[in-house]
Amino acid sequence: MPADTLMHESDETHESDTTDGFARTADDAAPANRSAAGQASFRDRVHLACVQGIGGRTHRMLLAAFGSPAAVFAASSAALQRVDGVGVKIAASIRENADGRFADETLSLCERENVQIILEGDPDYPRLLATIPDPPPILFVRGAFAPADALSVAIVGSRHANAYGRRITEQLAGGLARAGYTVTSGLARGIDAAAHCGAIAAGGRTIAVLGSGVLNIYPPEHDQLALEVIAHGALISESPPLASPHAGAFPQRNRIVAGLSLGTVVVQAADRSGALITARLAGEQGREVFAVPGPVDCRLSKGSHGLIRDGAKLVGSVDDILEELGPLFEPVKLESGREVASPAELGLEGLERTVFDCVSAGGAAGVAIDAVVDGSGLAASQVLATIAVLEMRRLVRRLPGSRVQRS
Repeated sequence: MPADTLMHESDETHESDTTDGFARTADDAAPANRSAAGQASFRDRVHLACVQGIGGRTHRMLLAAFGSPAAVFAASSAALQRVDGVGVKIAASIRENADGRFADETLSLCERENVQIILEGDPDYPRLLATIPDPPPILFVRGAFAPADALSVAIVGSRHANAYGRRITEQLAGGLARAGYTVTSGLARGIDAAAHCGAIAAGGRTIAVLGSGVLNIYPPEHDQLALEVIAHGALISESPPLASPHAGAFPQRNRIVAGLSLGTVVVQAADRSGALITARLAGEQGREVFAVPGPVDCRLSKGSHGLIRDGAKLVGSVDDILEELGPLFEPVKLESGREVASPAELGLEGLERTVFDCVSAGGAAGVAIDAVVDGSGLAASQVLATIAVLEMRRLVRRLPGSRVQRS
């Protein structure tokens, strides 16, 4: 049975490894301009991250025990097994890879195939992903991240989606892309593919997170879609570039899909769908969870209806998603140069945009309402009514002395 099938239909577990990273140096922070010492440190970190069987938690425990990747590989099998979570099999894998040949081959392959390597703590590491309990120590990337990807929403669902599911997914993905959001999914058949296609068709950005390596596309029939994703965003994985898919990799992949996103939308999911794993992880990560309802007599509706019953936001249109997303972890600068602190700002037009921009110009000190009237050229009644609307959306707040401030 294909690994993706195992993930969606029967794999209900996920690894809860965590990692707290490394002390950063100037060499670590500038991959293209590392000194010899920094290059060696980078190689060692890639070396350890590529050892099969070492997840984020084990990665952290090993570094806590030995102090550096080089010391981990220098340790004896007995010493390694004294670390919590390291048994005979992982110790043997570490010892077998101690010569670093696989790391060197991986680095050479990435250079030849234009695959970027991003380590946790690097400047290019996605800030949203860094805040989850178990961020991956390493990411392999084809394409590129953009600052605007901090405004990302995941759309996931069944591989066996019907025409209704695919149509709704493309509509939601297109609406999100037109609003300025990046659409994240897993490149799987069905809903995932429709999400990527919808975002691309709308001229937006999309990110695909793989359960295989970025040079070993799974499912194989999505190789052309993968190239389109690369041209409109990024294809990423925490597995080495040529890694084959296996059942355990997909739940791990799902935590990254959720971790990159402000919220996760489930469109069509059976009772034990892997999309429900992604939704659960999103909730555990403190992100929003959304679900699209469907016919009550369709098995693909059961998972989505269960999420709604348990408190997920029901989605009837893209507006239901846009209205629910709260403030960002930190402001995001868009390609236009505008800085966004809340996703709701993306939907502002006309009078609301004019008034909001005048309020934003006041900075932390706020601005007098009379100044907003003068700056906007609008009637005082229009300004007051618009400020009331922006207050309800939690985008501005009133201050004493007839002043108003961006939230």
